[in-house]
Amino acid sequence: MSNRAYEDEFLAAIYDDDNPDGPDHDYFRELARDLSAACITDLGCGTGTLTATLAAPDRVVVGIDPAAAMLEIASKRPGGDMVEWRLGTSELIETKSSDLIVMSGNVAMHILGDEWKSTLHDITQGLREDGIVAFEARNPDAEAWRNWNTHAETRQTAGGRLRETTATSAPDELGIITMDSVNEFLDADEVIKVSQRLQFRTFDTLRDDLGAAGLAVRNVWRDWDRTPFTGSTDEPLMIVEAVSADVALGAQAET
Repeated sequence: MSNRAYEDEFLAAIYDDDNPDGPDHDYFRELARDLSAACITDLGCGTGTLTATLAAPDRVVVGIDPAAAMLEIASKRPGGDMVEWRLGTSELIETKSSDLIVMSGNVAMHILGDEWKSTLHDITQGLREDGIVAFEARNPDAEAWRNWNTHAETRQTAGGRLRETTATSAPDELGIITMDSVNEFLDADEVIKVSQRLQFRTFDTLRDDLGAAGLAVRNVWRDWDRTPFTGSTDEPLMIVEAVSADVALGAQAET
């Protein structure tokens, strides 16, 4: 999950410009309230825009991220002093510690190959009984990557004028795309080149990966208003809620 796009101080400083608080965060906050979650882990928390708003006097909130530059910003935002910030990845999730584990901002798509399997294993171990993991991913059938190319577009950011050029590859046989970006901070005379890899997974693949880790899908939504996902190509998002497979079997037995 380590990536220079999130470790560079210039890029970390403008992260909130591109990832503001919004309906996705409202969904995660509402889910936390519905669960009466006493302990929440935000895996891949970034600058903590969501994480800090989950904090409350009667709740333990842990934010985990592999980028020190992001956590530096997170710790200084309002409410940041109520969060335990940890530098690293999923191995820092404590066993049976969390009522809710969140991966927001397409974090799941940044976790590739065997690291994805180990992350799901760590999540399974970290959930308390009846705990839930919730995350979103892009529906590959919607082919969102086709709209991710830019050519020398300039905009104003918190770091000054930024000129961006992005070239995005088509997915390979594993659904992995590569985004090569050139970020020119014109006022600072700084040029940062970044290559990111993201993995598009079908819902069937996500379900099977979760199952292999001992988790079962509880719900999958097409939008932040909790409309059920049907698999159509005009549904760009898959918002997944999963629980322990044992818990899911117990619930089925009761019905």
